[in-house]
Amino acid sequence: MERTDAELIAAVLQGDTASFEPLVQRHSPRVFATIRRYARRESEVEDIAQEIWLKAFQKLKGFRGDAPFEHWLMRLALHTCYDFLRSHRRNRETSFSELSDPEDDWLERFVSAPSPAAEDAAAARQLVERLLEHLSPPARLIITLLEIEERSVKEIAKLTGWSVPLVKVRAFRARAEMRKVLAKVAKEKYL
Repeated sequence: MERTDAELIAAVLQGDTASFEPLVQRHSPRVFATIRRYARRESEVEDIAQEIWLKAFQKLKGFRGDAPFEHWLMRLALHTCYDFLRSHRRNRETSFSELSDPEDDWLERFVSAPSPAAEDAAAARQLVERLLEHLSPPARLIITLLEIEERSVKEIAKLTGWSVPLVKVRAFRARAEMRKVLAKVAKEKYL
């Protein structure tokens, strides 16, 4: 019979460290999916996942059980991803002339006629990912949670530990930052 998260956590806290492995196996797919929204290289994804599980093991005593373990773990994962973005922020002054042909084609069609350009969602998704790379860590986090994951402002506040007004302010700033990046793309492409 499969043990619940609460039973596994209780066993780990009583010294049965082998009981942590089923938690890792059970929740790894969601952890990896979350990380892949913030890191592109598989080596980075694996490093972040390892860091998340290490933190989870070390901080397991702090898990109160008020909410499901998965919620606590996802909040920990989100904070770890955010820390990764801040600490690994590279100089993102790369040129948008490096756009792939499908991205370039999609952007061209979208600029000329926005409505029919929706048919090639893969190229649009690649372009959005490339644009996200040029955003600051807070902006990237907010845009990803709000627009891509379609989470509510209250849900984001709960996940990040920020107040609802702060989430709204950061969302406003993130959208403004995204507009600047898009303007830069258009300027490089059409001027």
